[in-house]
Amino acid sequence: MLEDGFPSSLTVPLSLKCSLRYGENPHQKAAFYVDKSLSEVNGGGIATGVQHHGKEKSYNNYLDADAAWNCVCEFNKPTCVIVKHTNPCGVASRDDIIEAHILSVKADPVSAFGGIVAFNIEVDEDLAKEIREFRSPTDGETRMFYEIVVAPKYSKKGLEILRGNSKTLRIFEASKNKKGKLSLRQVGGGWLAQDSDDLTPEDIEFNLVSEKTPQENELSDAMFAWLCVKHVKSNAIVIAKETKSREQLWLVMHSSHLVFIAGSCLKVAIVLRTAWKDAVEEACESGIGVIAEPGGSIRDGDAIDCCNKYGVSLLFTNVRHFRH
Repeated sequence: MLEDGFPSSLTVPLSLKCSLRYGENPHQKAAFYVDKSLSEVNGGGIATGVQHHGKEKSYNNYLDADAAWNCVCEFNKPTCVIVKHTNPCGVASRDDIIEAHILSVKADPVSAFGGIVAFNIEVDEDLAKEIREFRSPTDGETRMFYEIVVAPKYSKKGLEILRGNSKTLRIFEASKNKKGKLSLRQVGGGWLAQDSDDLTPEDIEFNLVSEKTPQENELSDAMFAWLCVKHVKSNAIVIAKETKSREQLWLVMHSSHLVFIAGSCLKVAIVLRTAWKDAVEEACESGIGVIAEPGGSIRDGDAIDCCNKYGVSLLFTNVRHFRH
């Protein structure tokens, strides 16, 4: 065992679970293996889940379902996450899971169509009806289509309704991922290993560096967005807003088109993975109320000056959530 806690040698016992129709692209052959390591056998996750209905999952289906499940497992309150191409396009938490589903779709209804939807609570009869009958907000007529539904459990009636007459909808049940896992990623000729990114907003400090202090609901929005941003790839931007009441209810989107998104969401919270002066200024001009970002850039001063100029709260977390 090395000083940093990593073993000097590592063996990963893999067992073939199934062959797949094809890989990332149709010309690539593929298969799915289950990790039989002691730390993984009871560690939860997509690999150890059960498919109740639908076509067999493809290579890309596994990746998308894993992304959606990893994200939704972050939240304690009833939450819905919709993923497209491994990126969350809508996340909402609400005491009423049906409302959370509606809001997560509204975050980006175009991307949500044909995506993967995940819930962190049981899919019962009412929620199943909502999933099957919900119409896209884009036209109010087209029935929403999902590739996969993922949840920790299903009621008997809920499962029956979801199955309906569909032969294609993949209905998947998984257990929550345990924390503290070793994360492995293959590169040519070797593997990269790292600790899993298990930090939550409660584990860090949101340090005020601007003149304006955020309101309580704005800080809550920033914490929610910060929890989402680690599941969005590249130089991520996550925008969150609490609506209607002081209950747990947010709309979450990520996009580089800040004006388009923030223009209709007055005083929202935004989390930037890294600080770019142009992004900060565009956010301020678009009605953002509070910005949270890691800090530590040589241009931190520019970001602080910009937020002070527009009367926007700026928080440094001293923690980066980069996902490559």
